[in-house]
Amino acid sequence: MNVVALACGNDAANGEWRAVAQRDDVEWHEVPARPGKPHVDPLLGELGGRRLVVFGTDADLAAVVLRLLRTERLGEVPVGYVPRSADSAVAELWGLPTDPRRALDLAVAGDPDPVPLVRDDSGGVLLGSGTLGPVRGVAYCDNERILRGQASRIEVSPDPRGRGVAVRVRHGLLLRRTRTATGRAFEIGCLPTRAVSDGVAHPRPVNRWTWYRHTEDLRLVRGLV
Repeated sequence: MNVVALACGNDAANGEWRAVAQRDDVEWHEVPARPGKPHVDPLLGELGGRRLVVFGTDADLAAVVLRLLRTERLGEVPVGYVPRSADSAVAELWGLPTDPRRALDLAVAGDPDPVPLVRDDSGGVLLGSGTLGPVRGVAYCDNERILRGQASRIEVSPDPRGRGVAVRVRHGLLLRRTRTATGRAFEIGCLPTRAVSDGVAHPRPVNRWTWYRHTEDLRLVRGLV
C-alpha cells in the first residue's frame, strides 16, 4: 500500500472514514483525537517511503505534524489531509477540498508542495488559524510594531505567500477595524489573555506569546491530481 492514513477521534470512533476508505492503496489506522507520541511514532517508523494522510480536524492534523517535527521527518514525509469539517481553516488557507472523497483522492495522488510551518514558543505548531484576545499590550511582526494598547482579537496564520506568518489585529465590537502585517515572526507581551491554536485553547492564560516560521517547511499534499 502506498499510503498510511490515520482516522482521528470521532472519525475513528464513529467509523465515518469507512465511507471513503474503499481503496486498495490506503492502509487505515484508528487513533484518538489529537494523537500523540504513542499513537503516531510507531506508525512513522514503519512508513518507509509512503505518504501520511490525516482524516480529522485541524487540531488532529497539527498533532500529527508535531510528531513529524519532533522525530525530524518533516523533510521526508508528504502529508495529505482529509478535513472532517467544511469550515477547516487549513483547507481554506491552502485550497484543499472539503468533500471527503475529493479530499482523499487529492491526499493519495496529489503532489506535495512545501508550505511554511509555524511554531509557537510553548512547543506547538500552527497549521490553520491562531487567535489571541481580547488583548492589551504591545505586539510586533518582525520589527514592525502592530499594536500598542487594546485589541479585540489578534488572528495569526501561516502566510500563503511564504514569508512565515500573516497577522490581523482587529479592533471594535464588530471587528471591522483591522491592521495587517506579514513577516517571519509575531510576538506579543500583554495582560493575561487566551491563546487558541487550530481550535485548541492553551491550558492557561498567557502574557507572552510568539508564533514564528520554522526553518523547515511542511510537505503538504495540495497539487493537482
